[in-house]
Amino acid sequence: MISISSRDGQMQQLAHNLNTQLGLLRQERHRYQQGDTELKEAITNISHDLRTPLTAIYGYLDLLEGENKSESVQRYLDQIQNRTEVLKQLTEELFRYSLITSVQEISYEKLTLNRALEESLLSYYGAFKTRQIDPEIELPDSPIHRSLDPTALSRILGNILSNVIKYSDGDLKVSLHGDGKITFTNSAKKLSPVTVGRLFDRFYTVEDGRSSTGLGLSIAKILTERMEGYINAYYQDGNLTVVLYFPK
Repeated sequence: MISISSRDGQMQQLAHNLNTQLGLLRQERHRYQQGDTELKEAITNISHDLRTPLTAIYGYLDLLEGENKSESVQRYLDQIQNRTEVLKQLTEELFRYSLITSVQEISYEKLTLNRALEESLLSYYGAFKTRQIDPEIELPDSPIHRSLDPTALSRILGNILSNVIKYSDGDLKVSLHGDGKITFTNSAKKLSPVTVGRLFDRFYTVEDGRSSTGLGLSIAKILTERMEGYINAYYQDGNLTVVLYFPK
């Protein structure tokens, strides 16, 4: 709180008003922190509670695979299997979010951004091929080093690439610049400046992203900022560009 030694009445009244507002601000901040903590705990509990019935469903589906089934029954079972898999992925995403947003230590190591980016792109080769995406990749000849958490960086890059696969119209350009800035650009006619402006919001999903909790880029933003980096997205001429940057 503000304290002044002046006996001027107006100055004392000003200090009193500022202290009143500071007190209200502290109360609101405490309410926000308490609500955020309760939300994280609820997410953790929900994800744990969903795992038990999901395991049972998978068990019964496996048992049904060994039974004689008509063509229509098999078709229905395939749909159940597919929807159960989606539910499992959403549950795991919620659980990962609850872990990441809790207080965790960052383990810094000297990494080469060139190699980390190459490894992430290679790990998504199958997904790119399925979507018929042939990435255009630009990497500098000289290695670019940063001190980062390798697990966190891998998750950030993975979440960005997952977003590309979800919304790309069939193309992708990835560029690692000399200053360490990484850009991911793809055409995405179904998006708009408004939707792109909210991509990093917690639980926000674009209409056709129904198999997602909307936590992927939110997690990427949390991890990036935790390592004192910068991540943002913008939309121009039908193209979505995600910018990831870790200063030296």
